[in-house]
Formats: sequence, structure tokens, C-alpha cells
Amino acid sequence: MKNTGIKIAALLLLPLLVSCRKELCYNHWEHSMSVKADIHVAYLRDWEQDFGTHWQENWGVYDLNSGYDALRPGLPTGLKVLVYSQDGSYDERNGKADGFLIGMSEGVHSLLLYNNDTEYLLFNDLESSATAAATTRTRTRVPYSEIHANEITVNAPDMLYGHYVENFVGERKIEPDILDVTMKPLVYTYYINCTFSYGAKYIRSARGALSGMSASVYLKDGATSADRITVLFNEEDCRLYSDGVEATVRSFGIPDFSGGYYSVPVKASGGNILTLDVELQNGNTKSFDIDVADQLENQPRGGVIFVDNLEITDDEGLELGGGFKVDVDGWGDYEDVEIPVD
Repeated sequence: MKNTGIKIAALLLLPLLVSCRKELCYNHWEHSMSVKADIHVAYLRDWEQDFGTHWQENWGVYDLNSGYDALRPGLPTGLKVLVYSQDGSYDERNGKADGFLIGMSEGVHSLLLYNNDTEYLLFNDLESSATAAATTRTRTRVPYSEIHANEITVNAPDMLYGHYVENFVGERKIEPDILDVTMKPLVYTYYINCTFSYGAKYIRSARGALSGMSASVYLKDGATSADRITVLFNEEDCRLYSDGVEATVRSFGIPDFSGGYYSVPVKASGGNILTLDVELQNGNTKSFDIDVADQLENQPRGGVIFVDNLEITDDEGLELGGGFKVDVDGWGDYEDVEIPVD
């Protein structure tokens, strides 16, 4: 009877022992002979690329209301890794923003990494690293979209970082390969400074648009598409000061910018209009359209745009609300439309 009891107890303990072995991951891919990469991620938090403007070195020369480093984008909260195999297939992995361990099959792979915590971005053609691209959601705003009916208007893109690994040779072994990557920005910021020669005191709020910008960016190398869109920016993107308005506007940059990350500068092909709509204290709105193409010629990816000598007259600022003039109109609403830009 004693031996029988021992045998029964041993049989009852057997599933627990097996479970313990599973919990210790003795047969798990992370601790066995398998192909795996331990990805360690750093982020290059640039908000603009320098093509001769030297904003960072000369920032103190300009009377701006933000520090240079204050414009740097924040860190993301999540990371996506696309693993492309030679047979044409790909897999998606999601994990922590600072990196994580991934497994894959033996052989040569390419890896495409970008942050996965965006709200307005749409990702297209991910089946190939050569075609994978990000766009932003289209959006309309009255009266801008009615006046500029020929333009595609969009939300400013969320911050996007990316990195591409051309060849990763997967070999089965116990220890993972350490893969250090630096995520580079694929979205940049234009810091817009608009000063008024008169009438800034009448401004209650501001918003606007920046036309002629690229509609999408390729995740592999940061090249931009030739398609043009208009980026709308909101009241929360603008700040009022005693002498005018400053705004921060995110964009993929100018269209048809090709090459690597810090490639040679290319000239903007024109058609870049900054529209600034200011709502006045009396409820009316005045709009300004400024050609800024010449300022974007050596600022294809972020930078500073200066506009000066804007004016609001006393007649405009003191007019009773509800009046209508050719360039003074009511503050319209906007509508978000979730349609990708082709």
C-alpha cells in the first residue's frame, strides 16, 4: 500500500513538473537553438535637417519665442518591425519602443522598423520594403476647402521615425544577435514666425495651411513622393504674442525629395503658399496668403519660415462682429475625412 501511494503521488506530481519546465522556458525559442535578433533602439530627435541655414548654431540671433531644443520631437511609445524574407513574404512584430527580441526563420532577411503609436498616419504597400509608405488622413475645413477646391487638404502627420536593415543573415544558435539601430525622423517641423506691423492686439486665435508639401514618405529611405497636398494646422498649433503669431507645423517635407537621410539638397519646385487665418476679437476673420517657396528652397525637411509686415487695420479690428468683407469672413468649422492620399 505504501508503494502504491508513492506511485500515485508521483503520477499526480508529473504534470506539475512538466508545467514547471515549460515555465522555465527550457524548450522556448528564446532560449533554444533558433534565429533571433535582440533589437536595441536609439532615436535621432531632429526636427529639421540643416542644408546651410545653421539654425541650431545661430538660434540666439533671432528673436524667437521657443528654444531650438524645445522643438525636438518626443519619443514614441511603441515599435513595429516588418521582417521580409527572400520568398516575398513578410511578418509584423510589435513591441516596446526601445527594442525587443524577435525570432525569424533561417536565411537572409531585410527589416523595416517604424513607430506604431500614430493616430493620423496611414501605411500603404507594406508587402514590399521598396514601396512601403506613410500618408496622412485627408481633412476638409470651411471656408478654406471651398476656396481651394483643387487642393487635397490633410491633417498634419504624427511624428514618425524609421530605420531599414538591408541584410540580416539569420543563423540558428543559442545566443541572439545584437542589432543596434538608430531611428531617424521621417516627419519634420516648420517653425513659422509671423510678425505684424500693426493690429496684433486684435487677434483672438489663429490657424492656417501650408500648401505644396509632399503627400507621403517612403519608410525605407525617407524619400518623398511627388504628389502635393496642403497641410492644415490648428489653433493649438499656434501661439499668440504681442507682435504676432508663431506656429509649428509638421510635414513630410517638400515633394520629390529623393536619396538617403542626409542627401544633397534639392530646390523646391514652387507653389508653397502659407495661409494664416486670424480670428479677431470682434468675431471676424482675416486671411493672409504668403508665397514661401523661396524659403523652402534650402529647407526641404523642416526649418524656419519668417513672415513680416502683416497688418490688421483699426477699421477691421473695431468693426462690429458679423460683418462681411472680401478678406474678412466668419470662422468656419472643419471636418475630418478618413481617406488615404493615393
